[in-house]
Amino acid sequence: MKKVFFAFAALAVMLAGCKNSQSESEKKLATIPDGQFVPIAVINTDSVLANYEFAVQANDELMNKQENARLDLSERARSLQNDMATFQKKMENNAFLSRERAESEYNRLQKRQEDLQQLEAKMSDDLMKEQQRLTEQMHDSIDSVIKELNKDGKIKLVVTTSSLIETVLYCDPEYDITEQVVDMLNERWNKGKEK
Repeated sequence: MKKVFFAFAALAVMLAGCKNSQSESEKKLATIPDGQFVPIAVINTDSVLANYEFAVQANDELMNKQENARLDLSERARSLQNDMATFQKKMENNAFLSRERAESEYNRLQKRQEDLQQLEAKMSDDLMKEQQRLTEQMHDSIDSVIKELNKDGKIKLVVTTSSLIETVLYCDPEYDITEQVVDMLNERWNKGKEK
């Protein structure tokens, strides 16, 4: 689950740099005169996720929710298995007083099994929605910080790199804005907590 969260966050960083997809400059072919450099910046997603306080806290909370959901489902499944085993023993020993009583108990156990499967699907769906919400929130925060860092319009392209998605093979350290992005994200996060 942690890798999935990191992958979504990496995607959010990549999308933050490419948000305005049909600008006028993209409609033309880019030409770079000889001897000039493309004004780019690189963000290391792993560093953002490891050092952005909101990302760390959100990941911990999501992991706790997932662990609690697994524990709850495991306990319910174990209880159901015990009741099914008890039902099977009663059937083998002809312990039910009537066929209707046995059928009623069987139907009750079937219903519990269906309810458990539905609960598992709902919990999984809820966790995915929560993860998506957090990813969107991180994307918005990163996009906002990049816009603020690029008020002067000098950066024309922002790319990302991470241990999961290697899109940058080499980056001169002067183009790496990861630390600036993390610092600004944490500053905003801490100001938001103070309010």
